[in-house]
Amino acid sequence: MSIPFIVGIGGTPADSSSTEAALRLVLAETERLGARTRLFGGKELARLPMYLTDGASAAPVARELVEAVRRADSVIVASPGYHGSVSGLLKNALDHLEETASDPRPYLDGVPVGLVVTAYGWQATGSTLAALRAIVHALRGWPTPLGATVNSAVSRFVDGNCSDPAASAQLATVGQQVHAFAMLRCNAARHLDQATASA
Repeated sequence: MSIPFIVGIGGTPADSSSTEAALRLVLAETERLGARTRLFGGKELARLPMYLTDGASAAPVARELVEAVRRADSVIVASPGYHGSVSGLLKNALDHLEETASDPRPYLDGVPVGLVVTAYGWQATGSTLAALRAIVHALRGWPTPLGATVNSAVSRFVDGNCSDPAASAQLATVGQQVHAFAMLRCNAARHLDQATASA
């Protein structure tokens, strides 16, 4: 049986980042279901040079991010809602995926992508989720049916847990959908390899 590899990208540099805490819960759900994971959290994203500046693509963290996404069966992207949209930190990380433009599988082509947004209040969650979906579509990815939105004014993350059962359920569902679609992708690739080998 195939073991999917799932990459999480998101968070903020703050130690108390609710965005990264939410992302970790989604990744934990995929791990519970049997996936291998790699997290690029806020502190790692903060070390990424601005895309297209001198030497940006050669920076170790940039190479690690791009290589992990190249191998990923699925990706989870999490952003805070800053002024109604995606954070600059996350957008810069996604801009680095331009390095995959000439790959056999460019960008996130055909890759299932789970989305998570946290914001202090509901207003920014919807617009930021819509912006993330537009970005994933531009990168040729497949957003999962559910995108999780968490109002951090009422939902607290303590010791790796979320205080809001409804938010926890959303995050778990995103993890389950990401894992299910990643498994479909892995199994389809295995069947294609078997068909090619027997042809």
